[in-house]
Amino acid sequence: MKITNIETMACDAGWRDYHFLKITTDTGIVGWSEYDEGYGSPGVTSVIEYFKPLLMGRSPANHEEFYADAFGRTRPAAGGVVSEGIGAIENALLDAKAKWLNVPCYELLGGKIRDRVRVYWSHAMSWRVRYPEYYGNPITSLDGVREMGAHVRRSGFTALKTNLFLHEGGPLRQWRPGISSPFYPELNVDRIVLRNLREHLDALRDGAGPDMDILIDLNFNARTEGLLRILRETSSHDLFWVEIDSQNPKALAYVRSQSRHPISSCETLLGGRQLLPFLQEEAVDVAIIDAVWNGVWQSMKMAALADIHDVNIAPHNFYGHLCTMMNAHFACAVANFRIMETDVDRLPWDKELFTHEPEYQDGHLIVPSRPGWGTEPVEEAIRARPPKTAAAKH
Repeated sequence: MKITNIETMACDAGWRDYHFLKITTDTGIVGWSEYDEGYGSPGVTSVIEYFKPLLMGRSPANHEEFYADAFGRTRPAAGGVVSEGIGAIENALLDAKAKWLNVPCYELLGGKIRDRVRVYWSHAMSWRVRYPEYYGNPITSLDGVREMGAHVRRSGFTALKTNLFLHEGGPLRQWRPGISSPFYPELNVDRIVLRNLREHLDALRDGAGPDMDILIDLNFNARTEGLLRILRETSSHDLFWVEIDSQNPKALAYVRSQSRHPISSCETLLGGRQLLPFLQEEAVDVAIIDAVWNGVWQSMKMAALADIHDVNIAPHNFYGHLCTMMNAHFACAVANFRIMETDVDRLPWDKELFTHEPEYQDGHLIVPSRPGWGTEPVEEAIRARPPKTAAAKH
């Protein structure tokens, strides 16, 4: 089995675009992956194009050989979109190899440990606050937050994650200075942010009930001093974890030492070399790994590294259905699994873009047993929705 063609394609996904990689072989077997270029990672497609000559005529079964060669050729620029491009290719190679062997991808990862993986409803409120034109049911007040918590509970999910919001001085709106929305580069955490966070969590708990696990994602929205203020403000709340993006393992370790809540982080890290210092500094209770960016095979290595340091992992997953399936295979095959992120609010046309949708039961994602990742993009549907530039909407 040899690679004969490599093609990228994209389609409209509302506030962003979905991106896909298709690898065709001389046997007719096609390997697919989904990758992310619409959320802070411009240029991944160019990286994939760069590697085309390296891939043509190779066997997709030799994905570790490809990774070693690709990493060596791009070592001066290791990380960032280069790693994301390599990861996208690796995931498509795994899909092709599994289909060639007529097995689910988790069989390539050592076999599944669990038939279903626990998930949390991610971006509860966020998409309905920011993009009601796509997701419907707009949330504009704390009453809406309360009702959203109740809706997640009634839907059978046992965990949800929220971001930071402000409701004073206008409709409910998300607070995201870490990604320049608003542009507030000093990242100070003022009293109004703390007050709104407390009221938001109270409303959410009131709606979701006492048995719901509530996670909060702070992203890059505060520095160490501000993070400590937030942790003091939320110390009386029962939180599953506080998620923090950080590039400083020592600072994050100090934050963790001051927190009564478990700390999760590392979703923006690429490869074991970037993850290792956070584990050595004991900076996290849960290491979040992005298998879409890293590639599932390399993510298994990162999970093993976390396991050695007695840390569980959680897949980072807020993309299309193919990414959710890729993460499901990853999550079911690692021993040190904690919980998996998933977006339950979907675009009206998401179901048209994939041959199979994720199946949820009682707050868990059922791991598919079909060959490969268990779903494929529908090319006709993708081409019927041309991509658009999503950066301006972010």
